[in-house]
Amino acid sequence: MTEPEADGDRLREAVRARYAAAAVAVAGGGRAAEVDAAPINPEPSGSPACGCGCTDGGDCCSAPADGDPLSDPHYSAEEMSQIPQRAVRASLGCGNPTALAGLRPGEVVLDLGSGGGIDVLLSARRVGPTGFAYGLDMTDEMLDLAESNAVEQGARNVRFLKGTIEMVPLADQSVDVVISNCVINLSSDKGRVLREAFRVLRPGGRLAVSDIVVQGELPPEVRHDLEMWVGCVAGAIKEDDYRTLLADAGFGGIEVEVTRDLSAEMLAPSAPHPGGPLAKAESGGGRVVSASVRARKPALP
Repeated sequence: MTEPEADGDRLREAVRARYAAAAVAVAGGGRAAEVDAAPINPEPSGSPACGCGCTDGGDCCSAPADGDPLSDPHYSAEEMSQIPQRAVRASLGCGNPTALAGLRPGEVVLDLGSGGGIDVLLSARRVGPTGFAYGLDMTDEMLDLAESNAVEQGARNVRFLKGTIEMVPLADQSVDVVISNCVINLSSDKGRVLREAFRVLRPGGRLAVSDIVVQGELPPEVRHDLEMWVGCVAGAIKEDDYRTLLADAGFGGIEVEVTRDLSAEMLAPSAPHPGGPLAKAESGGGRVVSASVRARKPALP
């Protein structure tokens, strides 16, 4: 098993630039998922593609179907009413890991790639005042946005950390649950990400991730396209490889459930073209899907 190839430093800077631009757009009153895609440019002023690869405003990028800025296909109306509007507008996920995780009062949660803070703030409400929610992000603009959203909500049981998901700035066995929403696919070293998640989890702790995975094969021209990496397409790995990386990291109880088949028309900028590489992949049996991924760190004997 091999992961898709990418220059880690170049990819990281491209991702940082895109998400910085998304945060700036949201702070200015816009919505991250509605910002048009633009060529890769490692400057915060560049316009971001939607975080999960959509560029048409479709719901795989949490864009509202009805124009309501507080609607989102992955979260209930009640959840949306509980958090600041800017946290909703900054959402670029492909699922709802806070619901997937089955969070309980008193638990400590870590969100890998927390963005504008939507899942951190929802987690904080679920775990209550006796619990705690950490958010980890590498983008200053997103961290600033998340902090302001936490202040607006009056959340006291949250903390946002600057860092990468390949090197989590928390101690061993310090959290009960690790969540992530359409971010792990952006890493060029997913094995290291999952090993870090395993490290910070307490025995018996849970991993609950919404992510993009591949079934079948993607053409090499997709795998080596930086634009499609940032759009959450090229970096997505096979479903079976995801399971293998989790097992190699030490996890058990691994479940990968497909939640949506993302058609070529809804994916990265080249996808809508009939002869584009993703369309060719689909014709050959390959497809890109959103999935719910769950696993557990074994409990102590």
